[in-house]
Amino acid sequence: MPVILLSDNGSKQAEATLQLRELAKQLSTLSGNEIFPVSLQHAAAIAAEKLNGKPADTFTDFVTKKLQQGEREFILLPLFFGNSRALTSFVPNEISEIKAEFGEFSFVVADVIYPLPEGEPLLARIINQNIQQVASAHNQEVEHVILVDHGSPIAVITEVRNKVANELKSLLPASTILEEAVMERREGKEYDFNGDLLEDKLIAQAKSGVTEIIVAMMFFLPGRHAGACGDVEEICTGVMKNYPSLNVTITPLIAEQQLLVTILKNRLNAALAKTD
Repeated sequence: MPVILLSDNGSKQAEATLQLRELAKQLSTLSGNEIFPVSLQHAAAIAAEKLNGKPADTFTDFVTKKLQQGEREFILLPLFFGNSRALTSFVPNEISEIKAEFGEFSFVVADVIYPLPEGEPLLARIINQNIQQVASAHNQEVEHVILVDHGSPIAVITEVRNKVANELKSLLPASTILEEAVMERREGKEYDFNGDLLEDKLIAQAKSGVTEIIVAMMFFLPGRHAGACGDVEEICTGVMKNYPSLNVTITPLIAEQQLLVTILKNRLNAALAKTD
């Protein structure tokens, strides 16, 4: 049986690793296979006492350790929306260096959460569930939604958000205004494909008289950017402070919906079929 890694890019925030562990636990139960939560980078910097006494595993050290224990087959389940450079550059480079030391072994990278061109309709359903959840909790209509992701210098990652937005629009009430934004982006016209910054989008809507906006989070895990006291929350709070007539509600993160585990199980089954 291959060693199965569930991997995010990694964060120095303990909440991200703890949520990754919870996802791995849920997927282990659903699939009947042991799933190891292993961040690609960064998480080793988190103090063990913030992680219930167990240090985070990171990619290169984890794979090396398993090879030393005699394992020769691996499957990586990427907790990524699309094929970012972490998957197209970092992982292949690390695997090449490890193979130079340990010799050949099997390493299968499963599909991302929203592979192009086929996509993944369950992702829009998850985001819609999160939108309806906060609207119900705050007794508000779903009138104006901004779908926000981190922002990437790679156009195909923005293409994923664009496609998810199109699918999400069909799930929302016909009267809902749906827009897209990024938390951050690089300067320059070559990155205009990212779209507008969330802060700029919120300010423009506040100036136009909009009073209620739901910010739909296209983020998997809590950390520096998403979740309590993250960058997105700070952006929204800052705009509301300057425009008191605007109320912004932020949805839960994608990892909080059980449907994500269903997607991951589907990716795992397809990857296991490749190893048969």
